[in-house]
Amino acid sequence: MKARKPQISKEIYEFVVSIVDDKLKGIVATRAEFEALKDSLDKLVEAQRRTEEAIESFKRVTEENFNRVWKAINELAEAQRKTEERLNQLTIRVDQLAEAQRKTEERLNQLTIRVDELTDRLNKLTERVDQLAEAQRRTEEKLAQLAEAQLKTEQSLNKVRMDLAGLSRSVSYAFENEAFRNLPRFLKERYGIEVIERLIRREVGGKEINLLGRAKKNGEDVIIVGEVKMRLESKKYKEEFEADIFDELEEKVEAVKAEYGDIEVVKILITHYASESFLKLAREKGVIVVQSFEW
Repeated sequence: MKARKPQISKEIYEFVVSIVDDKLKGIVATRAEFEALKDSLDKLVEAQRRTEEAIESFKRVTEENFNRVWKAINELAEAQRKTEERLNQLTIRVDQLAEAQRKTEERLNQLTIRVDELTDRLNKLTERVDQLAEAQRRTEEKLAQLAEAQLKTEQSLNKVRMDLAGLSRSVSYAFENEAFRNLPRFLKERYGIEVIERLIRREVGGKEINLLGRAKKNGEDVIIVGEVKMRLESKKYKEEFEADIFDELEEKVEAVKAEYGDIEVVKILITHYASESFLKLAREKGVIVVQSFEW
């Protein structure tokens, strides 16, 4: 393999030729000078070679450094791009958080207003409750007064009831006494029933009999069982009232039969007034109804 001859640039070559021409023109070169000149030229060529090697080495180093720098720049650019993407995402997130914060503040403001309204309503309600409590206190005082007045009224009513009951008994007894006097004649004239012993008021078998006495009817012994009622009529509870009257009379008849044995009983109801419907029902049940105006 042949050794590569050092190459010199055109500019250096022309420079050297010009020096040589000048020397040849001005002086007659000696061999010693020629040899010196040749030596200088060789040194110059060697320097040129080393310069080219240095340039080639520098070019290689520079290219490698450039590639590393370029790679680093690309990596930095990619990192910058990713950083910008993350920054954009972070900016969006910050904007979202800012919007959420704004909405939260709006809701907080609304809640504050609502709490203020509720507080105001609570204050008004508390005031109203206080008013109601005061009204309740006055009502309770009034109720206590009314209860006391009612107690006094009930006491008065009880006294009136007792007086009325006494009066009612007195009137009833008076009506019964009137019946004791007039009934014997009336029964004989109207129904052919002759009272053979004085009519009395008596309790038989735990039942109070208003009118009780022996009599004759068509020559046969009978027992008169009578009830005295001031009025035999009821507009609102007519049927119930009538049933109670006849049931009560029938119970007293059974009590009398239990004591006097198997004897015919004449059932009589004495009253000041009896309605037509009641008289009809009494006839169906075999009960004699005597109204006071009839005797």
